[in-house]
Amino acid sequence: MRNILIVDDQRGIRLLLEEVFSREGYNVFQAVNGLEALTIIENNIIDCVLLDMKIPGMNGFEILKHIRERDFMMPIFMMTAFGDQEMMEEAKTLGVVRYFTKPFNIFEVTKEVNDLLTA
Repeated sequence: MRNILIVDDQRGIRLLLEEVFSREGYNVFQAVNGLEALTIIENNIIDCVLLDMKIPGMNGFEILKHIRERDFMMPIFMMTAFGDQEMMEEAKTLGVVRYFTKPFNIFEVTKEVNDLLTA
């Protein structure tokens, strides 16, 4: 069974993604902030991360940097309502697979994750 981590401060988005990916057969972890996310990653085998860019405290970009500094190389999808092109380019250098702009199409997100993890 594959493990997915959803990092988003919006409860509704976490619950929606958890429901969809659980139905797809994934084990889903949730984190509200960067510290929770890093703790989950350090204590579990995570195959993929869905990471919100705009999170209070440690933002998604900072979380991404901490994940890579710890040498965790799982694929990461970023979710954002804001399209800062410069930040997106830098995030790609840190291994972000794809960006989903909020509000995103849940079927598109599911397909992209499934395609990546079942390839």
